[in-house]
Amino acid sequence: MGRLIYGNGQQYEFDDRTLAHVKIALVTKLRRHESFLLNWQIPLEQGGGRMSIWVSREIPMAFVFGGSRPPRLNERWMDALLHTSQRTGGMVVMTEEEAESGDYSDR
Repeated sequence: MGRLIYGNGQQYEFDDRTLAHVKIALVTKLRRHESFLLNWQIPLEQGGGRMSIWVSREIPMAFVFGGSRPPRLNERWMDALLHTSQRTGGMVVMTEEEAESGDYSDR
């Protein structure tokens, strides 16, 4: 498992593969000087619900990965993440399967 460390040290867990794709999508947006919401579902085993954080160049963040090797990146998954970020509701973290199927239009 990897962790997104955000702001004043809040930590959010994601599997390494998901976090690698989210990282690239976040960096892409921030390099363009774009601020946005990042949204994801909290797993039931962690209490359930949804989380949204405001992502901006002014807020520090770090990515910590559990594994020693970066995963092979899926361009369609990163494109899907970036596509959802264009809406008012912000970028939605989704599974690779949802990105591949295109089943993210209502998010």
